[in-house]
Amino acid sequence: MEKGKIAGKTPIKVSLEKGKKYAWCSCGESKNQPYCDGAHKGSGFSPTVFVAEESKDVHFCTCKQTDREMGLCNGAHKAL
Repeated sequence: MEKGKIAGKTPIKVSLEKGKKYAWCSCGESKNQPYCDGAHKGSGFSPTVFVAEESKDVHFCTCKQTDREMGLCNGAHKAL
């Protein structure tokens, strides 16, 4: 699977709210990282959309090299 453009080299901490819908940018082009702003249109990429099952703090990937679900950081940025 193709990986998106590197938007950053550190994860972004986000406090998820139970029941709220999130759309993580997978293409790296969004100006509203880590969230999708529609910049992927026409690229073949699409956001990772999910509803938070619980309220908790997470770290979203900004290097776009993660293979974890929901766009969560897996530490791939350390090898860039």
